[in-house]
Amino acid sequence: MTQPKCTDPVILNQWYPLGAIDEAPRSRVADTVLLEEKLSFAVAGDGAVAAWRTRDGLKAGAPVEIAALTDTLPAISAYGYVWASLGTPPVKLFPIPEYAEPDRRNLNAATIGVNVSAPRAIENFLDMGHFPYVHTDILGAEPHTEVKEYDVEISIDRDEILATRCRFFQPMASTTSDGGADVDYIYRVPHPFCSVLYKSSPLDETRQDVIAVFLQPTDQEHVRAHMMLCVLDDENEDKVIKRFQQTIFGQDKPILENQYPKRLPLDPRAETPIRADKSAIAYRRWLSQKGVTYGVIPAAA
Repeated sequence: MTQPKCTDPVILNQWYPLGAIDEAPRSRVADTVLLEEKLSFAVAGDGAVAAWRTRDGLKAGAPVEIAALTDTLPAISAYGYVWASLGTPPVKLFPIPEYAEPDRRNLNAATIGVNVSAPRAIENFLDMGHFPYVHTDILGAEPHTEVKEYDVEISIDRDEILATRCRFFQPMASTTSDGGADVDYIYRVPHPFCSVLYKSSPLDETRQDVIAVFLQPTDQEHVRAHMMLCVLDDENEDKVIKRFQQTIFGQDKPILENQYPKRLPLDPRAETPIRADKSAIAYRRWLSQKGVTYGVIPAAA
């Protein structure tokens, strides 16, 4: 059996996205990298998926019969992506029940390579304080710069972080917005390298749009970020909805790639926190409690 290059058991035994199902050619080999391992995956015509360590004779683009493959990795289809694991993953992936609602638009907004560690990328996703400065006139604008008090909990039962009562003024919260408004947010971190955001929908005040970032760490300082959308929008074409999120992520990308150090320090004294960083502080504590060592700078004993 091949020994994995990642030796962190917490990270090894997780599910990770490899690619969007709608963008994968049917019954053809696609190549990628996960945790410093070269992997291949495929999607059959009936939607069945498979993943394996890249091998001679099955080059990218080659036809493949999934049912005939041997020595495959654990693989599932979920939320529009092929997910795989190099270890022993949980039986089920974390739930996003909104994905099954029939009036939702479920899309892969983009898959983008970023020169940063997965934990740094998750921390940025949780940060509301940068909205007015990085996403000016879209997700924020001066003088509306205050991050109001909000609640954060680390749930032992659900094994996730939950931030609630988050509210921020946004000039253009989504493609369906017709003006600035205070937007309610809920953040979930149900996986060390995945986060799910719920934000109030301009079309239905009783429901929320869902935006998730599913990270595929190619190594300790590089990721492929898969942006999943699960939104209420019966007005705009897919390309318009995707372009909006791609614009947001394009503004974040240079900020992320200029982070130093690229790996996330877990020592609470390493970087000075402020009130806006409550979610980030909880996230670092959660990773420390789990014993995560991949993509981070562990706290000194």
